[in-house]
Amino acid sequence: MLVLFQNLALGALMVCLTVALHFLGLIVLVRVLQHGGHRFNAHESVTGQGMLIVFVVLGIVAIHTLEIWLYALVFLAIGSLGDLESALYFSTVSFSSLGYGDVLLGTDWRLVGAIEGMNGLILIAWSTAFLFSVTRRLRTLEHDWLERPGDRDRRA
Repeated sequence: MLVLFQNLALGALMVCLTVALHFLGLIVLVRVLQHGGHRFNAHESVTGQGMLIVFVVLGIVAIHTLEIWLYALVFLAIGSLGDLESALYFSTVSFSSLGYGDVLLGTDWRLVGAIEGMNGLILIAWSTAFLFSVTRRLRTLEHDWLERPGDRDRRA
């Protein structure tokens, strides 16, 4: 029973840490976009929009990478995985919910691995919603791009 509570406590702590890290990371991305986003000229060109979206995607990847590393370092600290490469691999596979099963945690800590999978799924969905919000704000997903250049002027 003690092992169960240890797993739940560590899992809850990791969820809190990664959610806070994710929130802060997205806030930093928003601030960078607010203060430096104009350099992409996103409202003037498709190329600028593309560069801005690539910047956001790379920022999201960086945030997820930090979260994966945090879990991997915890797996190393509790001694459930023997080396950094295995810990990073397991954490990446768990966080992304792939779950190959070729590297496994011991039975004492396997619930933390399952919690990481659930946590990663939620954070990846949050990132997807954030990316959709950014692209929506740029209006790249609206039907306007299907119209010919003079069509909007004729409707007005």
